[in-house]
Amino acid sequence: MSTEAARPTYGNWRRPRRPGLGPLGLVGTVGVFGGLVVTLLASLISLYAALIVCVPMAVVLTPLTIRTQDGRNVYQLIALRIGWRRRKAKGAHLYVSGPLSARPEGRFRPPGMLNKVTATEGRDAYDRPFGVLHHPSRNLYTIVLGCEPDGGSLVDAEQVDVWVALWGQWLARLAHEPELRGASMIVETAPDPGTRLANEVLPRVRPDAPPVARAVMEEVVERYPTASSEMHSYITLTYGVRAGRKRTKEEVIADLAIRVPGLLGGLIAAGGGSAYPLTAERIAEVVRVAYDPAVAADVLNARARHGGTGLEWDDAGPAAAVETVNSYQHDSGVSRTWLMTLAPRGTVQSSVLRGMLEATSGTRRKRVALVYRPIDPATSARIVESDRRSAQFMATSGRGMVQARAASEVRAVEQTAAEEAAGAGLVEFSLMLTVTVDTVEQLADATATVRNLTAASRVLMRPADRMQAAAFTCTLPVGILPWEQTLVPHEVQEAL
Repeated sequence: MSTEAARPTYGNWRRPRRPGLGPLGLVGTVGVFGGLVVTLLASLISLYAALIVCVPMAVVLTPLTIRTQDGRNVYQLIALRIGWRRRKAKGAHLYVSGPLSARPEGRFRPPGMLNKVTATEGRDAYDRPFGVLHHPSRNLYTIVLGCEPDGGSLVDAEQVDVWVALWGQWLARLAHEPELRGASMIVETAPDPGTRLANEVLPRVRPDAPPVARAVMEEVVERYPTASSEMHSYITLTYGVRAGRKRTKEEVIADLAIRVPGLLGGLIAAGGGSAYPLTAERIAEVVRVAYDPAVAADVLNARARHGGTGLEWDDAGPAAAVETVNSYQHDSGVSRTWLMTLAPRGTVQSSVLRGMLEATSGTRRKRVALVYRPIDPATSARIVESDRRSAQFMATSGRGMVQARAASEVRAVEQTAAEEAAGAGLVEFSLMLTVTVDTVEQLADATATVRNLTAASRVLMRPADRMQAAAFTCTLPVGILPWEQTLVPHEVQEAL
């Protein structure tokens, strides 16, 4: 057996089955059967009455059968365009803050879904400070964990397989976390401005060093950063308060303080390297740099010289931001965000996302966010059994190529059922990618780069047009969960 053939592969992820007949969904299926009943009753009166009922019903239900590649129907596309036009008419696509703006207190609060968020701090069992973001509109609390994952270079395939298995166990454990609403993994990369290397090397050069040695060290500091990059990894965990249960903010923070050490231990075991909770100041710095990439070097210098910046959450936002159909302009950067429409088909190796996660030349910053929605064990069992029955029905009713695909689906579902019965958990996930450049003209090159990266990773993605500001916020390590921010509940959207 060759070494390449012995490398472990991964896969068996599937899009959740939509209830109902074909692309209609549950609401469309109910409408079809209800329309047929009404049409039959009207036909008892006259054929003309039946046509009066049937034609409008067909006009209303036909848009539900036309869907895009990512599963959206015509009504959802129309609602997206209407929502964008309403926001633009109200001026909600523009944001100005600071002392000369009309914002209360004249501070630089983050815009959009982060405008009402507040930041506090707590201390865990080891007396380490950790920041807590409170989302008052949904009464959600978010903690942010930072980690420095061990690289995959020069690591045996067996060790990588162990890390992947432990990461899967950590995700499965989230389904048992009380009141956890969702989690996200954000990997941020950017070209290294060179300040970190200079702060480490130059203070260590002795005044009486030989001129040649000093010149060599100064040249290294000047030239090396042009080929290097910085990478940061963040884990956000967002918790909610159960309906009908009154808890103060202090009680929630005390509860989270007990959970932080256990969560960090699981991350370290899964190859997370050095894991630690982020303070409120550090979270504000990350958000500040995301909105204004030009201050990244200043933030690094301040942290290296003074141990911190003293930045508060209320001053982490941009001075001005403008949302357009396909971009989001904020202070010194212009960003575009893409959403995953289809995960890689078939099996993949552990390095499938390596190119997407690495730093990309020609961009100011790049963030890849994996968003997870853990499913509790009881719901997981129902989903697995429902998918199993549906796959078996398709396998017994199809012919030819359809039957062959259905048989493959049955094997995948059976494997999922066996793993779920053995204690594995189900997790819904998605992927978002944000690229930040200096000018609008550079977005075309960035788009081509992202297209190449997604093709190499076998991931299908589409731009988050007409919702770039919200998508940009979702890729920040601030705990924004897309399904918690919609006007239509998640269960109703699944029925559509």
